[in-house]
Amino acid sequence: MTPVIQRTLVLILLGLILNLRSFAADTNRLNVLFILSDDLRTELGCYGSKLAKTPNIDRLAAQGVRFDRAYCQYPLCNPSRASMLTGRHPGTTGVIGNRTDFRALHPDWVTLPQLFKQNGYASLRTGKIFHGGIDDALSWTEGGDARRDLLEGDPAERRAGRSSTNTTSQTRTNDTRPARAQGSDRWIVLEGDGESHGDYRTADRAIRYLRDNKDKPFFLAVGFVKPHSPPTAPKRFYDLWDVEKIPLPVDFAPRPTVPEGFPKAAIRPRNSDLFIGRDASEREAREMTRAYLASSAWMDWNVGRVLAELEEQGLRDNTIIVFWGDHGYQLGEKGKWSKAGSLFEQGDRTPFIVVDPRSKSNGQPCERVVQAVDFYPTLAELCGLPVAKELEGRSLVPLLKNPKAEWKHPAFTVWSEDGKTYHGVAVRTERWRYAEFGLAGKSGAMLFDQQADPHELKNLADDPKFAEVQKELSGFVRAYAKEAPVSDPAR
Repeated sequence: MTPVIQRTLVLILLGLILNLRSFAADTNRLNVLFILSDDLRTELGCYGSKLAKTPNIDRLAAQGVRFDRAYCQYPLCNPSRASMLTGRHPGTTGVIGNRTDFRALHPDWVTLPQLFKQNGYASLRTGKIFHGGIDDALSWTEGGDARRDLLEGDPAERRAGRSSTNTTSQTRTNDTRPARAQGSDRWIVLEGDGESHGDYRTADRAIRYLRDNKDKPFFLAVGFVKPHSPPTAPKRFYDLWDVEKIPLPVDFAPRPTVPEGFPKAAIRPRNSDLFIGRDASEREAREMTRAYLASSAWMDWNVGRVLAELEEQGLRDNTIIVFWGDHGYQLGEKGKWSKAGSLFEQGDRTPFIVVDPRSKSNGQPCERVVQAVDFYPTLAELCGLPVAKELEGRSLVPLLKNPKAEWKHPAFTVWSEDGKTYHGVAVRTERWRYAEFGLAGKSGAMLFDQQADPHELKNLADDPKFAEVQKELSGFVRAYAKEAPVSDPAR
């Protein structure tokens, strides 16, 4: 054998070894299935709700680690999702409104799905991941086309206030409100299983992605729009509840109401989703709550379709599953029917579940306070991927290994009325929620003992008995807000 032939054979052998190593690495890499829901508060069976019918998400929680105190950075779709997907707070992203495209501000940032794409994963999107109409083609191997091409949404949702064969209208006769307001107080009843709706097709597309990519590592993001208003579901989901047996919140009010002892700035004076510009009767409130529950139940059903396909393809044992809601929602608490403007627990707290097939902690809850900016570094570490040192979140891997591990990091949530400056900043610790409004709290503050007052009925701010607590939490808030523009809300 000549030296040339020997060298050639050695090179071929080395190439085969490298290819085999690469193949082995790919087959050992964990997939990620990231499921998002829009406007979903922790009204789920696994979070203790006695009303919710969410068996698929409940089962997921039982199989993984359920975070009981997870918080968004901003109770609005675009800012919340921008923070989660970039691992940075709103003051850093510059996204503090629904119209700002983070990519226009930060063209070189690597998003969470983009990180997986850069490291050899198929990065796949179906449904709403970034905010509607503001997507990011750089993040996706497939699915980065315009949202309208994904058949999302439903024509019935664009027929505000019109009756049809598949809608139920709650608009009033002789209603003089703006057209948007007139179309707000309604729910939609879908025919069949909801095949006409974008959320059904979002699940369909996820199923196709799982079939097409089962032999290679993937990061699959599945974004359901529901239960975002208007609540939408097939009829059988509405039939799960008796309207008369649905309780109202202990602090229910017909419209946004500032309780005694609360600063005016604490309550946004108008709803932005439902019951805009008018009172909600107790009957209407119960009906709308049922519609929200039905919409959540149908979203859960679609989640179940995706999880069943994951199982069918034999991918469950090598796939990390994450479930997240982008922010909370108020269902009549203090008269609010929206998330916008809320620095209360119901608006800021989110469901967050992680199922890692390797974890020995699965089936346990975690009561430590975490926030959405933590998800990026967490998933990167779980999958062995490098992350930029500029990320502002912390990896939650220590808590996934031991949900009871010590963790002393608070969560921060902000709100803006003008999309340019902070009008309110809230901090959440395991026991306390504290919020300041305006520059240095000029427009007031609120403090709640979440252990003694989970419904946030009594504002303890400025009570001398809690002066030290307030001082400490105020320090957290002001340190957090010092790098961002803050102004007083005009109310």
